[in-house]
Amino acid sequence: MLLYVIRHGDPDYPNNTLTPQGFKQADALAKRLSVFGLDEIYTSSLPRAYLTAKPTAEALGIEPVMCDWAKEDVAWRYFTVPYDEVNVTWAFFTAKYNRLFNRPEVLALGRDWASSPLFEDRKFKEGVEVIQKSVDDFLLSLGYKHDPANGIYTPVNHNDKRVALFCHQGFGIAFLSMLLDIPYPLYASHFDIGHSGMTVVEFSLNSEGLVIPKTLQHSNDSHLYKEGLPTKYQNAINI
Repeated sequence: MLLYVIRHGDPDYPNNTLTPQGFKQADALAKRLSVFGLDEIYTSSLPRAYLTAKPTAEALGIEPVMCDWAKEDVAWRYFTVPYDEVNVTWAFFTAKYNRLFNRPEVLALGRDWASSPLFEDRKFKEGVEVIQKSVDDFLLSLGYKHDPANGIYTPVNHNDKRVALFCHQGFGIAFLSMLLDIPYPLYASHFDIGHSGMTVVEFSLNSEGLVIPKTLQHSNDSHLYKEGLPTKYQNAINI
């Protein structure tokens, strides 16, 4: 199986939709994904995600499955921190938490990182439990039973499907870290996902009949380059 985890296109947050640039990015994704096709499409039920999925779904004649568990709100509830007296932001956007995420005592805890006393005033542990369950339930529905303690998946219905999940930055970072069994502090502080960025994860059997997912592409945006669209990360850095 190939799993495509795709962030939505450039968002118009105030109007809960995509910008004109975001719609062009969605069209570019559809052209790219139509080359080899998809078997199933899943999308967060927030407009910026399902509007990004729509051109691909229409091009391939696939009815997307709406997933409330993949909404950005889910991760936002647990992985945000205050940055002034009124507002909050993603922990990985702050110098303080990126520093804490890379403390040796935090990294030494591995998958139990959220139990560190450094985070006793945050909801990180609850967030890990909630999103890990969503990851495991989703992958089981696709044919792979997760054993996160050992970092492996047991195939219960191994297949050659191509499956896409259209979601968000904050949720996608949490989702991928838990799918790949990479502790969230490491993943969140060292990796990011650009607008319409496509991460491709392969689920192939090894010689023991088990699966250890491998990332073949991370936040790839070659579809934008192909269509002559700006490959400008977060509308800030030309890459």
